[in-house]
Amino acid sequence: MQKKINIKNKRARFEYELIDTYTAGLVLSGTEIKSIREGKASITESFCEFNDRGELFIINMQVDEYSHGSHYNHKPKAERKLLLNKGELKKLEKEVKNSGLTIVPLNLFLNDRGLAKINISLAKGKKLHDKRDSIKDRDNKRDLDRVKKSFNN
Repeated sequence: MQKKINIKNKRARFEYELIDTYTAGLVLSGTEIKSIREGKASITESFCEFNDRGELFIINMQVDEYSHGSHYNHKPKAERKLLLNKGELKKLEKEVKNSGLTIVPLNLFLNDRGLAKINISLAKGKKLHDKRDSIKDRDNKRDLDRVKKSFNN
């Protein structure tokens, strides 16, 4: 029985307004998937970019070197290819080029077959006042939940 791996990008929902979400596969080497299964990965500072051939890559994703790896170990911050079908890739590329949106990773997880998948989202950057509104809404919700809890007890 394998443990559940779910590595989240908590900053993404605060920094960006999420528009559309996709689940993509990752092209990984052997030591990379072993390191992810140990939970030694981070996607907080990463983003996605298209290359000149129309392929989608995740940039700045940190996957620590595998602890039992030899000199065949991987580079921690290498570009990794994302796997989506052709229609989704064309739609994403058109949105990114035309409207200036960006693609951010939301969470990295292992599916039931043990394959690494990543949820990515087409996103628009928030302005400072939008971030302040998010903070205010979060605080109001927390206060409301606190009042509800004390009222029920």
